[in-house]
Amino acid sequence: MGTRVTALSLAAGAALSLTAAPAGADPADEEAPAALSARVDRLYTEAERATERYNAVSERVEDLREEVERAQDGAARDQARVNRMRGALGSLASAQYRSGGMDPALALVLSEGPEEYLAKAATLDRIGDRQAAGLKAFRNTVRALEQQRAEAGGKLAELRRQRATLNRHRETVQRKLGAAQRLLNSLPPEERAARERASRGADRPAARAEADAVPSARAAAAVAAARGAVGSPYAWGQAGPYAFDCSGLTSWAYGRAGVALPRTSQGQLHAGRHVPLDRALPGDLVVYRSDASHVGMYVGGGQVVHAPHPGAQVRYDPVGMMPVAAVVRP
Repeated sequence: MGTRVTALSLAAGAALSLTAAPAGADPADEEAPAALSARVDRLYTEAERATERYNAVSERVEDLREEVERAQDGAARDQARVNRMRGALGSLASAQYRSGGMDPALALVLSEGPEEYLAKAATLDRIGDRQAAGLKAFRNTVRALEQQRAEAGGKLAELRRQRATLNRHRETVQRKLGAAQRLLNSLPPEERAARERASRGADRPAARAEADAVPSARAAAAVAAARGAVGSPYAWGQAGPYAFDCSGLTSWAYGRAGVALPRTSQGQLHAGRHVPLDRALPGDLVVYRSDASHVGMYVGGGQVVHAPHPGAQVRYDPVGMMPVAAVVRP
């Protein structure tokens, strides 16, 4: 009996050895593609948040660049005005020399230039009202020039700092997108194919979406622009007309309707009146996540048009595809 039990035990052990996972194998290997896919989605979400930060700084950089140009133009105009006034003051000083009252040689010794001479003469009541007014205007213009130069210098320094910040956000986006792409490349072919099919989304919205009321002509124009962008590629930092990120799509669509929206999803959160989700109308902006890091446009029929993430096309998706932070009517 003992021999028979031993034989049965050996047979069972052999059977188990044939079916057991090899040493060192991960029992979760069958779930690995799904886990990898979820990590890709998380990286895309993080990249989108970094993209919106990039967009915000990019908008600030563009504003600063324009402010610097205006300040520099103002300084150049003031410098030209100072040069003209300095020439006029030189002529005035020469006339004052010739009119007597102060020995020209002594004035030249005491003064560094015509304006300094006139300043001393003004103190001594040696110049007329018209000449004094000219000197006062010159001093005011010099002060304005100094102020313009200081303002331009400060804005230029801020512009340099913001550009450095922009580069850091760009590197963050690129790093996360690179990590996502490496994970995608490691997925089995069938999983990659499934993600690719999902990235294309629906080609058309639900039939009843076309019949939903539109609150205004500008909303109708924005919806038409967003619908026309369906199928365009996602590209971070882009606002059309051929590629878009999420807030780039909505700002571009409303731009086509003659309405200027902030460039970021966080800015668009405050770009109009908030309405309940169950009262959303075509053209409303649907802002997602608690940090307002994603935005789409409601087009009716319970659907939005949005630019989802890298590798995907602008597409239709259900309005409740992720947590809704607010519905905004521009």
